[in-house]
Amino acid sequence: MSSSTLSVKYTSTVNPHFSIPVTLTPPSDTSVQARQTYLASLRDSISSIQDQVNKELTTRMEEDNKRTNTKSVNDEKEEENYGEEVVSEDE
Repeated sequence: MSSSTLSVKYTSTVNPHFSIPVTLTPPSDTSVQARQTYLASLRDSISSIQDQVNKELTTRMEEDNKRTNTKSVNDEKEEENYGEEVVSEDE
C-alpha cells in the first residue's frame, strides 16, 4: 500500500527554515475499525506536529528576545492571556 506524507514547512527571512514531515500509511481495508485506527493516527500526528512547531517557534521567540535583550510587558500579558478573550476594564 502506498503512503502519504503530512508535512509542515516554515520559512522566514531572518530565521532558519524547518520542515516536519510525517509519513502515514492509509488503511489497507475499508473497515470501520481500520479507518478509525488511521484517523486516530492522523490526529496524533497532527498533535505531534503542532507541539514541534510550537517548540520551534517558542525557541525562536526566545532567541529574538535575547538578541534584542528585551521582553516587553505586552509579551508577558499576551502569554498570560493566550486563548482568552481580553475585556477592557473601562467597559
